[in-house]
Amino acid sequence: MFGPAAMLAMGAVAFTLVGVSSPMANESSRAGKPGQSGMASWYGPGFHGKKTANGERFNTHALTAAHRTLPFGTKVKVVSKKTGRSVIVRINDRGPYAHGRVIDLSKAGAQALGIDGVGAVTLSRL
Repeated sequence: MFGPAAMLAMGAVAFTLVGVSSPMANESSRAGKPGQSGMASWYGPGFHGKKTANGERFNTHALTAAHRTLPFGTKVKVVSKKTGRSVIVRINDRGPYAHGRVIDLSKAGAQALGIDGVGAVTLSRL
């Protein structure tokens, strides 16, 4: 049938096609579809005007957010599970660093969703 070299080559192709993925790698291939769910929080007053991880100044009034792995500049639709409201934010920082949180929103982003502290959300990469 197939020799050892052919079997090795087929295995390499299969591994390449399957690949190694992380939860957010799957997110990036599912643009526009609900991806990550979890808790969102917001940050603002103490960080306003300070540099974010991508080098720009944080503006608590802008629709931006921090995410652990999504590339800077990625736009994400965030939907509140409680209110059903949604907002589109741009990733410009890293975080959140609080356990169990999937995204940290600017104050403006949190207000658009009706989140006054921590709230359950679903993220969709656009």
